[in-house]
Amino acid sequence: MAFRDAARKFKNPTPAETTLTQTAAAQGLAGQIETRLTNVVVAALKEAFDRDHARMELERAQIEEQRRRAEEMLRLELRRQAIDRELARLRLLAGTALVGWIASIAVLFVHPSGIASRGVLGLGWLLLLGALGAAFHAQGRVNVERAESFDAGALPLWLMVAGLAATAVSLLM
Repeated sequence: MAFRDAARKFKNPTPAETTLTQTAAAQGLAGQIETRLTNVVVAALKEAFDRDHARMELERAQIEEQRRRAEEMLRLELRRQAIDRELARLRLLAGTALVGWIASIAVLFVHPSGIASRGVLGLGWLLLLGALGAAFHAQGRVNVERAESFDAGALPLWLMVAGLAATAVSLLM
């Protein structure tokens, strides 16, 4: 009898055993599919994170480049403003020297003077004309060189002051 029951089990398994065998096989197949899907999802997430990381690095580089350009533009603008101020100062010196020279010519005709007074007045003219020429030369140098530090206006200033002083001294003689 035991032999017959064992043979029957092999020929016609019970529904519980059949279901259990099918479930194990299905779980094995589902487990493989689930493992593959998990690996695909993990790879896709890793690729997405890598793309996001690369995009963020690119954005950081672009922001850094924009900041560098903005700093360079600011530096150039400050330099341009310094050049404009220096040119305006040199033009003022040139204008003042020209007005002082014209005024000294008027002094020559209005003020009665001696030879010494006219000699000092002539020296004043030379100094004022030198200041005018030095101011024009310094303007040209500033335009050409566009240097950071401008000290080109010292000579025209001192020549103008000396020329005006010489003209004033000639009035006192």
